[in-house]
Amino acid sequence: MWWKTHKKTVLAATLVVVILAAAFWFGGSAPGSQGWTMDNAQAAQEEREQENASPAEETSASEEETAQAQQASAEEVSDNQQDQPTSSAAPAEKPTMEIDPATGKDQYQTDPVPEGKPLPVEPEDTEVTATTHTCTLSISCEKILENMDLCNPEKVELVPEDGWLLEPTTVTFYEGESVFNVLQRTCKQQGIHMEFEDTPMYHSAYIEGIGNLYEFDVGELSGWMYSVNGWFPNYGCSRYQLQNGDVICWVYTCDLGKDVGRETA
Repeated sequence: MWWKTHKKTVLAATLVVVILAAAFWFGGSAPGSQGWTMDNAQAAQEEREQENASPAEETSASEEETAQAQQASAEEVSDNQQDQPTSSAAPAEKPTMEIDPATGKDQYQTDPVPEGKPLPVEPEDTEVTATTHTCTLSISCEKILENMDLCNPEKVELVPEDGWLLEPTTVTFYEGESVFNVLQRTCKQQGIHMEFEDTPMYHSAYIEGIGNLYEFDVGELSGWMYSVNGWFPNYGCSRYQLQNGDVICWVYTCDLGKDVGRETA
């Protein structure tokens, strides 16, 4: 009896439920209706985890690059410090002169240097630096004018009327250079002929001729000599190390230096 009484109501309710279920399924709200699956959900979750992990990885890489840059900078600073000259270098040793008691001379046949005069400095023991100084250089053959009767006839025309091959001139030299270095360079710059010979026995260059005027051109006692600050050194010009302000005079003597002011023992 009940079914007959409520049959229409039950059928109507069932129909409503069926319609609602169909609408839910085909309306796009059911799982898979938009291509979403459990596998895709898991992949999306992993992607989100990777995205969340990326900042940490980037930070780690940045920290590593920073550490490498700091290490490279430290190594560069260390290299620069090694390249810088140190102030602890020992000062240059002052020249000494060892005299052989048997001969009274040094190993290059040099007599003892008078007290207060500069000692010879061996070229291989000196260091030429970039520091510049000045000195005065002159070249004179004035004494030939007083001995023209002894002068080689072929050389007469080479003697200047005033006796100067080079009047006193201020020249620049580098710290550590010798009298020979300055003469050689200045003659080349001024276009003045100069010829020399290395003499191992005396460990110095020997000046044979300047301005094409050679030793023995004005007698057997003639030739070139040099003085520094008025003193005629008793050693070769390659061994005389110059100081700032020195005055160098190259002179042609006709009497072994007596006529140009050289003092003899």
